[in-house]
Amino acid sequence: MKVTYEVLDGEYIRAGEASSALKKMMKQLGINSDTIRKVSIAMYEAEINMVIHANGGAIHVDIDEEYVSIILKDVGPGIADIEQAMKPGYSTANDQARDMGFGAGMGLPNMKKNSDFLNIESEVGVGTTVTIKFKLEN
Repeated sequence: MKVTYEVLDGEYIRAGEASSALKKMMKQLGINSDTIRKVSIAMYEAEINMVIHANGGAIHVDIDEEYVSIILKDVGPGIADIEQAMKPGYSTANDQARDMGFGAGMGLPNMKKNSDFLNIESEVGVGTTVTIKFKLEN
């Protein structure tokens, strides 16, 4: 099953809609609750990052017999130092995001912690592609 979600730049009010829709779909597909929890956490963090940092973008989800695979693509400013961005607490969030309670610097670390596979490809001034995979239990 494949589905695509659009994430709009700065749409804090709508942030989380894609992760909620995916959670509902996974429940309907009978995916176990532990996997749903992990996917939901990582997807929400990724979605928020796209709203705050990436000028929005697209989230492509593919669910097959073995994995829930999520590819997030944006044309934002890119990540200058991926290693630094992976450190808990590191954030480049703007004041608006921080005033709303976002930007604690836990997005990427939480995505890594909850996934079975995480890959980040980024080019400054071009954008970022994040691939996250979650193994489905049989």
